[in-house]
Amino acid sequence: MFEIRVICDPDDTDRVTAALGGAFTTGAVRQYATRDGDRDRLYLTAEHRTEDWPTPENAYALAPSIISEIGWTARTAADKPFGKNLGREFWLRKAALLDRIALGDESERVHGDAAEVATEAARRLMDTDDARVFCDPRYYVRQQYERWLKQK
Repeated sequence: MFEIRVICDPDDTDRVTAALGGAFTTGAVRQYATRDGDRDRLYLTAEHRTEDWPTPENAYALAPSIISEIGWTARTAADKPFGKNLGREFWLRKAALLDRIALGDESERVHGDAAEVATEAARRLMDTDDARVFCDPRYYVRQQYERWLKQK
């Protein structure tokens, strides 16, 4: 669970709440006026709708080994011609690789920066895709990776 904070015009409160409710399971909405009194602050307790996002096990069920993906990612980055973009496949596979490493750390209760690095790589993929979804970036990577593997 996490908290979403939104500042909006008082007239838009219902629309904002409804839009967020479409992407998340939301709890109670707390509403407060801003200091200037012109807008409202909304606080929603929310969690991602799990039916919209594949589990890590499903997303990575057909994925190559982590070692193999490390090799592919390193070779692809090293072989990139100067001035050429790496492309979506690179960012997708790199983000998925880092997500898988972070998941391993999380399951082993290792406290490092793997989750932060995985989230940043996921955001890079979302930027590459110009994704207009409001979600945990790592959930987006899993969804896109599962789709990509099925199309391969």
